[in-house]
Amino acid sequence: MHPSRREFLRWGTVSGIMLSMSRFAGAQAPSVAVGAAAGSQASPFPPKGRIDGFAKVTGAKLYPSDFRAADMPGWPAETAHALLVRTPDATRIYQGIDLAALDAASRPTMVVTAEDVAKAGVRVPAFYAGDLFCPAGQTPLYLGQPVALLLFTSFDAYDRARTAFRNGNLLRFGAETGPIKQPNYTALRFTRIAGPTPNAPDVYSPVQEGWVGPGFTESSGRPIWKPLPVSQGGDYAKGAAFGEEIRQSLATPAPGLFVLDRSFETQSIDPMFLEPESGLAWYEPGSRTLDILLGVQSPFEAASSVAFLLGEAQPGFKPARINARFASIGGGFGGRDHTPFPLYVALAAMFLPGRPVRLAHDRFQQFQGGIKRHAFKMRSQIAIDRATGKMLAFAADHVLDGGGLANYSASVAVVGATAAIGIYDIPKVDVTTVAEHTRGVTAGSMRGYGTLQTLTALETLIDEAASALKIDPLELRRRNLLKTGGRTMTGNPWTVSVRTPEILDKLAAHPIWRDRVARKAAGKGVLVGTGVACCTKDYGTGADCSLGRVEVAPDGAITIHADAVEMGNGIGTAIARRVAAVLGRTADAVNVARINMFDELGLVTSGDPYTMSQAEQDAAAKDPRWVPEISSATSASIGAHVGTQAAAQAARVVFRFGMWPAALDLWGIKAGDPREFLFEQAFWQGNELILSGLPPLAQADVAARAHQRGDVTGAMAHAFSRWAWAQAAFPLGGMNWAADIDALAVRRGHGAFTVLDRSFVFFPPTDYNRIGTAFTSSCGTVVRIEITPASGAVRVTDAYSVFECGEALVPELVQGQAQGGFAMGVGYTLLETLPPFEDGPGNGRWNLGDYVVARASDVPLHNLEIEVLPPVSPREQPKGMAEVIMIPVVPALLNAIHDATGHRFQSLPVTPAMLKRVLT
Repeated sequence: MHPSRREFLRWGTVSGIMLSMSRFAGAQAPSVAVGAAAGSQASPFPPKGRIDGFAKVTGAKLYPSDFRAADMPGWPAETAHALLVRTPDATRIYQGIDLAALDAASRPTMVVTAEDVAKAGVRVPAFYAGDLFCPAGQTPLYLGQPVALLLFTSFDAYDRARTAFRNGNLLRFGAETGPIKQPNYTALRFTRIAGPTPNAPDVYSPVQEGWVGPGFTESSGRPIWKPLPVSQGGDYAKGAAFGEEIRQSLATPAPGLFVLDRSFETQSIDPMFLEPESGLAWYEPGSRTLDILLGVQSPFEAASSVAFLLGEAQPGFKPARINARFASIGGGFGGRDHTPFPLYVALAAMFLPGRPVRLAHDRFQQFQGGIKRHAFKMRSQIAIDRATGKMLAFAADHVLDGGGLANYSASVAVVGATAAIGIYDIPKVDVTTVAEHTRGVTAGSMRGYGTLQTLTALETLIDEAASALKIDPLELRRRNLLKTGGRTMTGNPWTVSVRTPEILDKLAAHPIWRDRVARKAAGKGVLVGTGVACCTKDYGTGADCSLGRVEVAPDGAITIHADAVEMGNGIGTAIARRVAAVLGRTADAVNVARINMFDELGLVTSGDPYTMSQAEQDAAAKDPRWVPEISSATSASIGAHVGTQAAAQAARVVFRFGMWPAALDLWGIKAGDPREFLFEQAFWQGNELILSGLPPLAQADVAARAHQRGDVTGAMAHAFSRWAWAQAAFPLGGMNWAADIDALAVRRGHGAFTVLDRSFVFFPPTDYNRIGTAFTSSCGTVVRIEITPASGAVRVTDAYSVFECGEALVPELVQGQAQGGFAMGVGYTLLETLPPFEDGPGNGRWNLGDYVVARASDVPLHNLEIEVLPPVSPREQPKGMAEVIMIPVVPALLNAIHDATGHRFQSLPVTPAMLKRVLT
């Protein structure tokens, strides 16, 4: 699912360049202790508050856009500025920049073009394949493609030039060529035929047979989905033959079957994070050191990509060392996951050596160059037995507009396709998906990740089917739920709790739904409608990992370092809460986006965790330092599930082999006493350790004794998940300690960290890459709206969302994610849209005067009820939920609009003008 790959990576070195990756301890508000990492307090923060809350509300410098060279210790004081010039045209030959049109006060110090980077010998990481800059004499690959990087030593000159490029026509173009045609980013088909009974093997499924795609295309580049009578492509032909059988049954339905066939389109939108992308870099040629400050969702990937970019460059353009520092980011939503922006920040510094350079998008530039959500075109067909209301067959065709670079288009296509039947158990499914290259702005990762599009089409289809069959919409859903142990459309079961029956019961009992008929009849001067939807969303990517380091001081103070990124998700607070449950005290310092605190682990990696064979993995795993991936992006709702895992496991090691032996010593319990093994029955109340029948122990006293004894007082760990956690055993306390991690180092007393060789390791089988969804969370939403016929204005008056997330580490943050997700769903349904191509953001003229996002007046601030189901067990781990809470909002609103107007809209957004046309 991940289209990039890398060479062999050894911890701290990439492409022969030494890498140092750290959290930037930036300039803080005066009331925050000096030395605290940006985004955290030094000592201590409120047990129920956000660890970064005080710094944020007091105006500390936390975000990349906050910083200039003068804020960076040891840097020159003056900041130079970079302007990334992008093309608004992708149908004519680019001929260059008319710099003569700039007045003398606006001229750049340096102009970097495709020719310059070619001479410098830089190379583009595979994930970002395509020209970094469009060369003169070629047609740009896509709208918004960079054509030059202008460097200015004066801010005034930079600012004047920025305005001139926005308002003028300074790029020269020649002959009309039409847009460049490139191959599709992916074309895949997912087909499943269930066995005759629920427990029987599938007749055919992707998990059994692997993922398949057609090997032939039409002259237009579109895939040929029907199997051809040729010898090639036998694997595809087998699956496609079953798929065509399903489609034939839908085209000529048997008596008693109800078949619905609908098309649906969704629009491109912007992630609209509050802080546009920004970065700061300085190359010091004497020491050949590149210092760079970034704000991304994937620090390790960003630093490694910069090192790869410069790894074979000419002398003068290849640093010996890169010091990459990472700050909090003002929102991500996927739009800063594997963004090419850091590559340009690095190039700016390398082409202006000795001068710190700042590259910062304004909102115009962010619209033109930032990653977008994929626009989808979908056709969906479903067959339902009229007598029982059981769904028997489903088929869909998805076409995604991936824009100018591949980015995550292939992965988004897969996730959208494998989610296409949502919460339902349908025995026959056939879904095709193709992600196309177009001249539009690049689309990639964004909250919902393809499922927002496909599940919107599905849940409106289910609502229409319920209406036609005269079955209550919730009852139709209830009859067709995929239960625990049932197989998804790829042929594997969900491996976590399934809560959709409870969610449907909650929705049915809620007054918004229960009173819908009466409220509709009581509408005066407005049309009242109620809509409902229920969705599931996977969390994780199939190759997720985390790094965590936990230390306990003699006075009991706890320090945590982790590689997860703070992007408004409160990840530091979540990690602190999970560790506190193990070690009895809220951490005194939590440092996130730290990559440089784990050197002792000595991790190495190679190959592609998504595509490697089992033999490759088995051979690599013989190296006790090898892991399938070192550090992954904070994305795909993995914060609570993945981002906290390594730190939580490290805390368990500190407790079991440090705090627990110390507690036994304080209690006077000798070796051989049965109580020696009751560590899982001990618990913390406040800052005291409790074991039934023994006096409570203060956490600080236990920590002090652990240090005195030389027990484990610190641990660092690495965890990897491919739809299941890697597991390993390590020699500790005279035993082989097994845990859901694959690398471990410990510190005893005040000593240094020492890596432990694993005595056993189990990495999830590579065949798990065939799984579409194994980890999933569910959410249901019911909304009531009012529509004013004269204006077509829609007002959301009441809403209720109910969902599950396993253990809610920070309930306040869970509520906040749900409220934000609801607002994003409203914006996607009713307000936000970016036209494709020349009228869209690639023309460089879009800003918030044209692009409307949801405001407070668009959401029911005082009538939005959020309910979080408690975990099914005290032992249930945190689940990802940040994405699923957004998804049902969209189809619920569309279903409510139908209830109010009697019209079903098949495209987004639904605007007042569209409503007026059907109401007049």
